[in-house]
Amino acid sequence: MKQIICTDRAPRAIGTYSQAVRIGNTVYLSGQIPLVPETMELIEGDMAAQIKRVFENLRAVAQAAGGDLKDIVKLNVFLLDLNDFALVNQIMADYFQEPYPARAAVGVAALPRGARIEMDAVLALE
Repeated sequence: MKQIICTDRAPRAIGTYSQAVRIGNTVYLSGQIPLVPETMELIEGDMAAQIKRVFENLRAVAQAAGGDLKDIVKLNVFLLDLNDFALVNQIMADYFQEPYPARAAVGVAALPRGARIEMDAVLALE
C-alpha cells in the first residue's frame, strides 16, 4: 500500500508531487533544493550552505518516513556546476558513514527557483 510522507520540517512541495512516497520498506524521496522550510526561500550563503540545507531537508523527510540518512541506498545529485562535486563529497562525509549509498552526480542546465543543487534519494527501511 502506498503511504504519502509529509513533514513541515522540510520544504512543502512546490508542484504536483509528494515530499516522499513509501511502498513497503522502500521510501522514494522527491528532489530537495536548498529551501528553508519556514520561509520557502533559498538559503542565503555560499554553496556549502546550499549543500548542507539540502542534506537537512532530506534528513527531515527521511525521519518523517521512519528512517534517517543512514537508510539511503541511492542518492542522486544534480549540480549546475560539476566543479562543486568535490565540495559535495567533503560535506557528504559529515552526514554519512560507510557503507555509503550508491550515488549519481549529474550536471544540469537549470534547477527550480535558481538553486545550484538538488538531490533526491531512495531509502530502504528495516
